[in-house]
Amino acid sequence: MKLLLIETATQVCSVAIAEDDKILALRESDEPNAHSSHLAPYVDEMIREIGMTTSDIEAVGVSAGPGSYTGLRIGVSSAKGFCYATGAPLVAVPTLFSMASLYYRRHPEYHGIVCPMIDARRMECYTMIVAGDQILRDTQADIITEGIYNDYLNGGEVTFIGDGTAKSRPLLATHPNARFDEDFRPSAEGLLPTAIAKMAAGKTEDVAYFEPFYLKDFIAKKSVVHGLR
Repeated sequence: MKLLLIETATQVCSVAIAEDDKILALRESDEPNAHSSHLAPYVDEMIREIGMTTSDIEAVGVSAGPGSYTGLRIGVSSAKGFCYATGAPLVAVPTLFSMASLYYRRHPEYHGIVCPMIDARRMECYTMIVAGDQILRDTQADIITEGIYNDYLNGGEVTFIGDGTAKSRPLLATHPNARFDEDFRPSAEGLLPTAIAKMAAGKTEDVAYFEPFYLKDFIAKKSVVHGLR
């Protein structure tokens, strides 16, 4: 099965094409506010690189949130557009679970817990607690305080990943079982195992009605760009 995978829920714009469990092509950028300008060209580049056509794509996997409101809108809108144009089914993958899946994929020797963290401003992070392919605690918006994850840390190693780790580390690093990977970057590659499993189980989304999982309401702010009000 050939899949198009789209990850735009964070500051990283990542797009991949995979066949079964193998990534055939990958494009990524962490350039700020550039998801909308990069995503479609990346898809076109990869399809040409591999020698495919859009009709060869049999499913589209998209990072479903939580994360950046704008990034999620761009990714999901693009995924829906591709599905409408080609008839490919849409598969939604929780963003935090895809991050954890990617960490385990890249660190097969690791058998501890993973806590993916997406910065949600101030001292808040979107988090999930994952052990292998099992979700121990589903997505929440946590206000990070000392000892908040001790129930998990007391049982063994917990590795914190994602852009929320930098601000969380001073409060969590006092526990001897806390580990941090501040260099971890989300990638469309992390969507692959869940997208394959959902396709096999027939768990696809209604392209007309699917919406990203924002977790919190969008709050519009006054533009800081000169000349805009």
